[in-house]
Amino acid sequence: MKFLIILAVSVAAGVFSGEHLHSFMAGFGIASLAVGTAYWLAFRATRYPQLAFMLLLTGLMAKMGVTVAGVMWGLENQVINSPLVFALSYLFFSIVATYGYFKLREFQMTRLETAKFANA
Repeated sequence: MKFLIILAVSVAAGVFSGEHLHSFMAGFGIASLAVGTAYWLAFRATRYPQLAFMLLLTGLMAKMGVTVAGVMWGLENQVINSPLVFALSYLFFSIVATYGYFKLREFQMTRLETAKFANA
């Protein structure tokens, strides 16, 4: 049900921002790439729990770096022609991508626990 709501809101937002579709897609792409990079760095498996905070900070810095570089690229190439549409798109897809990655993580952890339980 949540997936259908997210899909409906995404499609509706894309239709409503028809004149500024490039800004909408730039917000989607930059947000997804930034959150994906932060997720990939922050939730690395490590043998040393002391590195957890460093990995979270590294993920945060990577997200900020990807966002700044993406916005600079978008402005330089005139892809972002509506800052409002871009900002709303970036905000929405940042939240959606974060939700999606955490659902993926929850699924992976459940699957791992199930495999450990089956092997025991």
